[in-house]
Amino acid sequence: MAKGTVKLTISIPPNLMAVADEVAREKRISRSKVVHLCLQELAEKRLRRRMEEGYKAMAKENLAFAAEAFKLADEVVFGKDE
Repeated sequence: MAKGTVKLTISIPPNLMAVADEVAREKRISRSKVVHLCLQELAEKRLRRRMEEGYKAMAKENLAFAAEAFKLADEVVFGKDE
């Protein structure tokens, strides 16, 4: 076993085992590597989704800050008061 790996026993439906075997044959890798690659892809998708959500939240905050900053700038520079 490679350094930094953990042995895992799982149970999956036969149709998914058939897919895993097919992918393993096509790519000439082990079943373990197929599961590894699937989990890695899932982890990357989750991270991407979380980052996207974070960036959207930051964008909303930045727009709100910019609106407030422009309002204050108008008050200070031009003496405008809404």
